[in-house]
Formats: sequence, structure tokens, C-alpha cells
Amino acid sequence: MGSFATPLSGLTAAQEQLQAVSNNLANIDTDGFKDQTLTFSDIFSQTGATNGSGNPLQIGSGVTVSSTDSNFTEGNMNATGTPSNMALSGNGFFVTQNAIGLPDYTRTGDFTTNNAGQLVTPNGELLLGYPAVGGVVNVSASLQPLQVGSLTSPAVASTTIGVTANLNSSSAIGATASSSLSVYDSLGSAHSLSVNYTKTAANTWTYTVTIPSADLTGGVGTTTTIGSGTLNFNPAGILSSITNVVPISIPALADGAASPLNLTGPFGPATNPTITQTAAPSATNATTTDGFASGTLTSYTVQQDGTIEGTFSSGNTLALGQVAVASFANVQGLASVGNNNFQPTSSSGAAVIGLAGTGGRGTIVGGSVEQSNVNIATEFAKLIVAQQAYSANAKSVTAFNQVSQATLAMLQ
Repeated sequence: MGSFATPLSGLTAAQEQLQAVSNNLANIDTDGFKDQTLTFSDIFSQTGATNGSGNPLQIGSGVTVSSTDSNFTEGNMNATGTPSNMALSGNGFFVTQNAIGLPDYTRTGDFTTNNAGQLVTPNGELLLGYPAVGGVVNVSASLQPLQVGSLTSPAVASTTIGVTANLNSSSAIGATASSSLSVYDSLGSAHSLSVNYTKTAANTWTYTVTIPSADLTGGVGTTTTIGSGTLNFNPAGILSSITNVVPISIPALADGAASPLNLTGPFGPATNPTITQTAAPSATNATTTDGFASGTLTSYTVQQDGTIEGTFSSGNTLALGQVAVASFANVQGLASVGNNNFQPTSSSGAAVIGLAGTGGRGTIVGGSVEQSNVNIATEFAKLIVAQQAYSANAKSVTAFNQVSQATLAMLQ
């Protein structure tokens, strides 16, 4: 009898609902998993019959699944403290590269590193982003696997030095003081500089900047002067001018580094000098330089905009790359392909790839992963409804079977 088709469609729908609910519950601990919900629609038989009022006479023919919707709302953030882990707060997907070189899109951020030092998903897909050269991210470049292991930072030659110090205004004419600091050449070698002060008159000191002569090609004597000038203070002990200035320049270095090494400083801008002359003892409070030796990567962190900042043994901090984030016009049109990955379809539209925090894309939370957004209470409620629907439709099948048997018995 054709009547069996109606309860059988109900059994099928209830079974599919049970399968969707069980899949949600099975993935309640799957990072980045998105809860799925089935939507049903009815089926009506086509008939031209009408009643006396002209209204169509139609008898329903059952139910079918009309859509499967994924709930892309954000799950809870779980702080793992693992630097390779990331979570997207807001819209968007991480972009990964699968084994055959094609992109996948995922919300799961439990990335690790492979033996090549690249960021990868647990199933080995490469996390893609924008590369960085010399600490500068190139967002115009093609997406590449992001590297966070076995990296070294190049040496950076010093260009500026700074000294924060006080010279004792009570010192006698001819009194001396000194400050010491280090600078780096283009090869990353450190060179110790001395700034030597001599009081020549009230409120007036001369200074010379020296370097060990052994650091220079053809250096003679113990030290070589590479800069000098005269410091003039006002009666309040504030630096009023620097005269007779010989700019600081280190000539040919013995290690073969680029030369001359020209340095600006060391006493700050004229509007905010870093050296004073007061009645306190002469002392150097701080020194600075902007150069670095070469170093190896010791740690890294992921910023909100996806920039991966690496800290090197030299103390230098450089951008290692920037994580790419994809968005879609219609996320419900994405096709799930397993491993928490999605692929675009004609319904979803093509991926629009850019930076976190731009174009409606969410920001990235480093050292965290997004948990499943499955609500166990909601799923249990749907489970009970689906179970009752299955039982009810099963009883309908039983009733139709009894009617069929009775009809057949009448024909015997």
C-alpha cells in the first residue's frame, strides 16, 4: 500500500535527526566543531480534486530534510598557553593547505609544528599566511606556510646611541667622569665605547667618544677617538647647547664589517636632553643602542592581527609572518569535508582572504583554542523529540501493516 511511504518518511527523518544529534554529541569535545541542525519540510501529493467550496483536497505524503544548518557562533575560548595554538574571536576561518596542495578552511586552531618548524593542523595540513622578510610582513605576497622553528635573526648595525647621565656641578676644573656602552656592527660584533667627560669651566664640559684601537683596522694605541664636542649647561643645570661637535663615526673595523659605522647621539634631542649638571655625584643612569647581534629564535607569540612576533636570543623582536583569515559571503553554503575542514561551493561564494580584524573578520587570540559550541542540554532535548518521533512513526507503520493484513484476509 502507498500509505506506508508516509510513516517511512517519518522514520527516515527521525533517524536522520538522531544521526545529527548523535554527531553533535560525539563532537562535544572537538575543538572548533560547529553544531549542526536539520530543518524539515512536508511533502504533499499532487491532486486536482477540490471540495464543494473549491478548496484543494490534499493529503500529506510525509516529510523530508530540507536543509542542514551549521551554527557558526563562537565557541568558548580555552587558554592552553601553547604558543602555536590560536582561536578566532568573531567571523572567519584559518586557511590551510592539504596534502595535494589545495586550500581548506577551518575554525580549529590547535596547531602544532612539524619537523620543518612549520605550523600545521593535527592531521598535517600547513597553516598559511603572509611571509615576513627582515621582520617586515609582505601582505601583497602569495600565501605561504608559516615558519616558527629553527630561525635566526640577522645582525642589525647600531645607528643611534643614548646616554642618560649627570655631571657633578661641584667638580673642580679638570675633573673627569665617564660612561660606557656597547654598539653592534653589521656582522653583529659588539664594540665597547667610552664617553669621557672633562670639566673645562663653570657649566662647561668637553666629551670624547673612544673605541678600543684593537677593534679597528690599523688601530694605534689603546683607544681611538671617534667623536667629540663641548657640553654647555645653563645655571639650572640643563643642557643648553653642544658645540664643537665632531660626529661619531667608527672607521674601518678589523672584523670586516661595513664601515664607517656612523652613530647619532648620545645625549638626546635638543628639546629633551638626557644629560644634566647638578650638585649630585657624576653618574650614568642608563645607556641605549638600537643594534642587535645575530640570534636564534627563543619564543614567539601571536598578536590579535595575526602577526607572529618572534623573540631571539639577541633580545631582538621580529615579525615572522602574519596569519591569513578567510571570510565567505554565505557560510551556510560551505561544504564540510571532515577533519573540521570546509570547502567553498557556488552557494558560499569564493573565499575572501585578508588580515584578522579587517573586512568583518574576527581577531586572533594567541595561546588559545576555540571549543565546540555544542550545547549538551539542547542536544538531549532534540534527542528525546527525535526518539519519540521515531516511535510514533513506527506505530504508524504497525497500524498500516495491521490494516493491510486485514484487507488481505478479506480477499481470501
